[in-house]
Amino acid sequence: MDLKLKNPLAFFDLETTGINTVTDRIVEISIIKILPNGSEEVFTKRVNPTIPIPKQASEIHGIYDADVVNEPTFKELGKKIADFIKGCDLAGYNSNRFDIPLLVEEFLRADIDIDLRKHKFVDVQTIFYKMEQRTLVAAYKFFCNKDLTNAHSAEADTRATYEVLKSQLDKYPELENDVDFLSEFSSHNKNVDFAGRMIFNEQGEECINFGKHKGKTVESVLKSDPGYYGWIMKSDFPLDTKRVLTQIRLRALQGKL
Repeated sequence: MDLKLKNPLAFFDLETTGINTVTDRIVEISIIKILPNGSEEVFTKRVNPTIPIPKQASEIHGIYDADVVNEPTFKELGKKIADFIKGCDLAGYNSNRFDIPLLVEEFLRADIDIDLRKHKFVDVQTIFYKMEQRTLVAAYKFFCNKDLTNAHSAEADTRATYEVLKSQLDKYPELENDVDFLSEFSSHNKNVDFAGRMIFNEQGEECINFGKHKGKTVESVLKSDPGYYGWIMKSDFPLDTKRVLTQIRLRALQGKL
C-alpha cells in the first residue's frame, strides 16, 4: 500500500558509536525522503564522529575509525541534513527512543537551529511491537517475505523500514494511512523532551518521568526541591532535556512576576 502523505515523510536510520544518546555520536546517516507523489530522494553519508568508535560498535555496523577519518563531521553536515528534512515528517525503527533524541543532540552540539517538535514522528518498531513483537529482520521477513541482507547498513535498514510500514498498512486495516494517526499510534508517551525524561500527564501538565520525583509535575518539583534544577544541569542528561527544563523554569519564574 502506498502512503497517503500531506507532507514528505523522511525515513532515516543512524549508525553510531554506541547507544547513549548523550555521549555517543553518529557515524553514518541515511534518509529516504518519500514525497506525496510517491517519488523518493535519498541522502546517505558517513560522518566523522570526532571520537573513537568502540570495537563492539564497529563489529555491528562494520564502520571503523579509518573509514570515517576523512569524512565530514556532523557540524559540517548538519545544515545540509536540516535542509533535507525541512518540512518533512520523520519515520524510523526505534526512532522515537533512540534516533530522534540522538539526532537532536547532534543538532544542538552543532548549534543548528531546527525545531523537530514541529514534525510528526512515526516509529515503525512501536507499530510492529504492538502488533507482532519482533525485530527489524523478522519484521522484514514477516511483512515483506524478504531476507534483510546487509543488516546494520544504514541505507539497507532505512529502506527495509519504509517497506515494512507500507506492508503494515496492507496487513492491518485498523491502521489508518495517515501520518497523524501513525505518529499517535507509534508513540509510547507524550514526551515533553525527546528523551522522555519529562512527559505530559492526562491534564497536559509536564511531569517528571524518572527517579524519586516520577509522576510529579515539573513546576511542583522545581518549587519543592530547589536543588533539582542544578543537579540536572550539572549531570549527564541530554542537552535537549536541559533546554526544555530551563524553558519550564523560566516560564514558572515569569508567572510569579
